[in-house]
Amino acid sequence: MRLARTDTGGDGPPIVLLHGGGSGRGTWDAFSRELAGWRVIAPDLRGHGESPRCAEYTLMDHADDVLELLDELALDAPVLVGHSLGAFTAATVAQRHPDRVARLVLEDPPAPPRDGVRAGGFSRAKLTLFALTGGMSRRTFDRAALMSAIHDLREPNPSWWDGLEKIQAPSLVLSGGPKSHIPPARLAAVAAAIPDAELRTIPVGHRIHSTAPAEFAEAVVQFLG
Repeated sequence: MRLARTDTGGDGPPIVLLHGGGSGRGTWDAFSRELAGWRVIAPDLRGHGESPRCAEYTLMDHADDVLELLDELALDAPVLVGHSLGAFTAATVAQRHPDRVARLVLEDPPAPPRDGVRAGGFSRAKLTLFALTGGMSRRTFDRAALMSAIHDLREPNPSWWDGLEKIQAPSLVLSGGPKSHIPPARLAAVAAAIPDAELRTIPVGHRIHSTAPAEFAEAVVQFLG
C-alpha cells in the first residue's frame, strides 16, 4: 500500500496529518500553512483521494498503512495529528509502537464503546448530516471505506481502550463539545486513560480544524511548543 501524500520535505521536524473518513489530505491545507519550520506530510488514507481502493477496509489496515508510510519516509518519531478516523488511527499507531510517536494530537477521535452495547452515535441520519456538513459530496472516496469504519467504530473494542495506557507520547485530546456526535464524556475518558494527556474543548462540533481553524491552530501549535 503506497498512500498518496503531500510532503513539504526539508530538514524540519516531521509532522504527519491524518484526515477523517470521507475526507482527504486537502482538508489540512490551511493548517499546514501554520506549521512553518516543520516537514509536513499529509497522506490520503486508503480508499480516499488518490490512494488505492481495496477489496476491504479494516481499522487495523489504516494503522498498518501509516506505519508503512513512516518506514518508507524513514520517520523515526514524528508528531501525529489525526481527525476522526485519522485520530483513531494515530492513537492505534501510538499504542502499537509507542517509540515511533513524539507527540500525539487527537481531534474528536471516535472512541468506540469500551464494552457492552454497540454504539448508536453513527445513525444513518447523522451520517447523512455529517456528509453534508463535512463536504463529503465534494470529495473523492470509496463509500465502502467510510461505511466499514463506521461499522467497526460502533462495536465495543476493549483492547483499544486497554492500549491507551501504552501511549508514551505527550498527547492533546480535542473535543468538539456537545455539538459533536462524539460524546464529550467519552473523550474525557480517553484523555484520562492516556498517561500524559490533556483535554481541551473547542465547542464547534466534530470538524474543529475546519469550523474553527484559528482556535484549532492555536491549540495545536501551543501544544507542540
